[in-house]
Amino acid sequence: MSHPTELTFKTLQFYSTAIYPCSYLPGLDARSQVAAPTHLIDAPTYSSLVEQGFRRSGLFTYRPHCDNCRACLPIRVDTQRFVPNRTQRKTLKRHGNLQVCIMPLQWEADHFDLYDRYQRGRHPGAGMDEDSQTQYKQFLLTSRVDSRLVEFRLPSGELQMVSVIDVLETGLSSVYTFYDPDAAGSLGAYGILWQLAQCRSMNLPWLYLGYWIQESRKMAYKSQYTPCQILQDGVWTELAIP
Repeated sequence: MSHPTELTFKTLQFYSTAIYPCSYLPGLDARSQVAAPTHLIDAPTYSSLVEQGFRRSGLFTYRPHCDNCRACLPIRVDTQRFVPNRTQRKTLKRHGNLQVCIMPLQWEADHFDLYDRYQRGRHPGAGMDEDSQTQYKQFLLTSRVDSRLVEFRLPSGELQMVSVIDVLETGLSSVYTFYDPDAAGSLGAYGILWQLAQCRSMNLPWLYLGYWIQESRKMAYKSQYTPCQILQDGVWTELAIP
């Protein structure tokens, strides 16, 4: 008898999008492969898709499928073997006073205000700095899988950071994180370190960080969390860091 996920895969369709400008490597074109229909992508199916290099944006499950480029490589961190380096230990100590609350995906006005400030401060002109409340909800608050909203606040109650994570059968998938663009001390790095600790507390072996692009400063930082693996030609292999 086939596993339910195997049956679902047989009914999924995969199609390529039109070409669009690459967001990470200037001057290049990009294309994505999309899994559909969305209502068939439940939590077990999505877990299997992530292991094959897919990722989620709202209800949109996709992976890079460019014609002449293979720079985007899925990356995951071995949570059981990870040991923070000196800089990462400092980051953990610096933000150790943040109070964490895990909740279902839900609208919070101060979350959107922080998201808007983050986009305007960190990604001006990228298009997302003009997102409406509706676009924000579609991007981060819409999911058919097991998703969580995690907020980080100072003891005073001031919101510092929000993360959206998906719970998979073999790990957590880091969907998106935004934070106070004026705060010092690598809040984004702290968010990843917190997610790694959360994986260990849930006995989950992997933290999936989306795509690693060696040539892109925006994405190359992910290889700082070691040991990590990248997916090439359908096989996960440990990334050798020079």
